[in-house]
Amino acid sequence: MKKVLIILFNLLTITTMAQTKGRFEVHELGNFKLHVYYTNDALGDASYIVEGKKSLVTMEQPLFKDNVNEFNAYLNSLGKPVEKRITDYHIGGTGKHEVVMAQGMPEFTKGEIYGGMMKGFKQAFGDAITEMPTGKTETVAFGTEQTWGGVTFEFYHGASTDFPGASILIGGKAYYTHWAPVKAHASHLQISSPAAIDAEIAEAEHSLASGAELFIGGHGSATHRDAVEFKISYLKKVKELLTANKTAESFINAMNKAYPELPGAIGLEDLAKALYK
Repeated sequence: MKKVLIILFNLLTITTMAQTKGRFEVHELGNFKLHVYYTNDALGDASYIVEGKKSLVTMEQPLFKDNVNEFNAYLNSLGKPVEKRITDYHIGGTGKHEVVMAQGMPEFTKGEIYGGMMKGFKQAFGDAITEMPTGKTETVAFGTEQTWGGVTFEFYHGASTDFPGASILIGGKAYYTHWAPVKAHASHLQISSPAAIDAEIAEAEHSLASGAELFIGGHGSATHRDAVEFKISYLKKVKELLTANKTAESFINAMNKAYPELPGAIGLEDLAKALYK
């Protein structure tokens, strides 16, 4: 819960800005295509379209109106019916359409923490935010495999310190989780406590064991196994240096020494504050 409140606080400090239209990239993954939509919105969200031979499955549809319009126009241009719309960690512009959520997430999104976060977004961004979805919700149990659009979707628990959403293995080849792995310093929005270090290591190791070749997230860019391997090594180093350093200042110095050229060093102060609170 504390982590969620930290996320809410920090995201609401982002200055409201004119939305820059996003961009699409397409990955050919055997019997399906994965269309990645980078929204370029103020929250750094990414949305997805899984294209099977006869139908489509969307994941994490956009939150901002301009992105919703652009995403829907692209979706329509593919010329295939949408069989399912998955809402995992991010409630988006699904309108009146029925959505699929992992068990426990529908109740969580209506609760004080997530509901309060969405109200905060509305206050911060005003009319730029789309209306909240009104369609029915179908729930999927963790540990189950579904087939939509001729593509399999395996639902696993996400990181234990994150929202109660799912990590999803798509077609055995693409692994979706809340945060895509990246070769950069960790954000305090993701690693908000010492417990989160172990939780994210366990999740990253599980993703590698899945056999996936592409790794995607609700935030961040599509990447490959080397980024996951780096994430695991990096977080183990964070854990090691957290134990070895008694103050936030010495931890920051140690991290800069261990990773002198790594992007994101400006965020180490916030990371240290989260770990030494």
